[in-house]
Amino acid sequence: RRGDIIEPLGVSFTNPLPLLLHHDSRQPVGTAHFKTPTADGIEFSATIATIDEPGTLRDRVNEAWQSIKAGLITGVSIGFRDLESAFLKEGGIRFLKSEVVELSLVTVPANAEATILTIKTLDTAAPAIDRRKDAPAMTTAEQIVQWSNTRAPKAARITELMARSAATGETLNDTQSKEFDGLEAEVQSIDLQLRRLRSAEQLLLAAAVPVPATPPALEPSPARTTGVPVITVKAVPPGTAFVRYTCAMLACKGNYYEAAEYAKRWNDTTPEVALHLKAAVAPGTVTDVTWAGPLVSQTIAADFIELLRPATILGKIPGLRSVPFNTKVPSQTAGGTYGWVGEAKPKPVTKLAFSAETLAITKAAGIIVLTEELVRLSNPSAEALARQDMIAGIAQFLDSQFIDPAITAVAGVNPASITNGAPTAAATTNPLADIMTLLNYFATNNVPIEGITFIMSQANALAMSFKTNTDGSPVFPNVGINGGTFKGITIVTSQAAGTNVIALQPSLILHADDGGVTIDASREASLQMDSAPMSPPDATTVLVSLWQNNLVGLRAERFVNWKRVGTSVMYLTAAAYPAPTA
Repeated sequence: RRGDIIEPLGVSFTNPLPLLLHHDSRQPVGTAHFKTPTADGIEFSATIATIDEPGTLRDRVNEAWQSIKAGLITGVSIGFRDLESAFLKEGGIRFLKSEVVELSLVTVPANAEATILTIKTLDTAAPAIDRRKDAPAMTTAEQIVQWSNTRAPKAARITELMARSAATGETLNDTQSKEFDGLEAEVQSIDLQLRRLRSAEQLLLAAAVPVPATPPALEPSPARTTGVPVITVKAVPPGTAFVRYTCAMLACKGNYYEAAEYAKRWNDTTPEVALHLKAAVAPGTVTDVTWAGPLVSQTIAADFIELLRPATILGKIPGLRSVPFNTKVPSQTAGGTYGWVGEAKPKPVTKLAFSAETLAITKAAGIIVLTEELVRLSNPSAEALARQDMIAGIAQFLDSQFIDPAITAVAGVNPASITNGAPTAAATTNPLADIMTLLNYFATNNVPIEGITFIMSQANALAMSFKTNTDGSPVFPNVGINGGTFKGITIVTSQAAGTNVIALQPSLILHADDGGVTIDASREASLQMDSAPMSPPDATTVLVSLWQNNLVGLRAERFVNWKRVGTSVMYLTAAAYPAPTA
């Protein structure tokens, strides 16, 4: 009913699952056991507990059982965590992988077909209810579609089994043969059913009578012009959905229902905002790992993260070696010893030297303070302001921390910059000579030159773009204020570089990034409005009350770390390439 699709073969779970009333974790009534998922869905059996002692618990389970027997509750719904998903063109979400954590008894299920088919009881006086009798009959065309969809995964599995057999050069084992024979029989049975249905469809088409044309004077039925919204989605800048999600939550003070209604004003451009707010079935925060966090971080915040990465040096450098947090990564620190050996002479014994590098979990964080009026206004200019401020603030900080030679490592807090402790030299006024100096350093230290990246200020890159040969042709034709390339070298620009020109081999720079930005908001906090707050605060610390001053604080956090390995970085100082004279 929400336009979403949950792939049953991508569902994971652990039996038994809690059986709840209306997705309320405070109202368990029993347990549920899921059977093996199939392409057609997942069958389950559930048991409602029997409570002998009087009290609230017995009243609750009795109410649930009576509601089912009376036909007042006929549907079920799952509570799940999104593991992998994608947007559908129609506006919904396709959950490719998910973890089901509970099954709930509900009056209106999100899936109209998720109904309780049969109930059984030890009390023989209570008749079983079979809901299948009430199910509407499908048309022939609908049956053809249903059986075709049922056939597709079975045929795909047969193809997969034979492809594996061909790849290994071995015949199917007993288990695979049994599965293959079963699938083959099922596919043959479905093919027979499809032939029958198509024959029946042809007979229906032959007996069909044309529908009389509607007289021009008649107006269209109101049912055809109302109740079916037509949504035209317009392109918006990346990050807009994320900012609107945050603004809706702030404007409605964390109330998901009100925020979903508030967000409907943007349905023509960002319908996913209202969709995600409406999808929430229980109170939560954007850091809740059960469902709210994944909704924000994987779908709405994703476009903000993708916008942030290109805005930082980390996002512009190709080929950084990505590694996980808290995982040892081996690196070679010394090679073997080799030499010429004469006839009947002993050969040298050689060895390699290795070390292990580990990137701990570190995070970059900042707080942005906005006025209530700015959040509630939420027009395009206000959205752009919030968006640009968040991107610029985090990007500027990460760029400086990544390449500033003065940044040293603090255990458990921050990594050292890649230039901290790296070899350095003074720059000249000739950028071409400086490039060769840096490249010679890598060549001398047996570091591959292929993939080398330079980082410099926009001013120096622009000055390079003006440099010409004697015939007037540009020396650096593909370099501009935003960087570029020169003879296979990538040039990245950042104002954080200042007068330094940094050269690095990306494959030797370890980089860990969880790929997510966590956003928290508060109106009640008191903040020290300082980019370097005192820790811990003392009596002289001045705090500003957000509530008293009608302000909203947004706290952004990103887990990221990096480390230079070996002789992978060198930089030049005091680079100020001359601009052309008039």
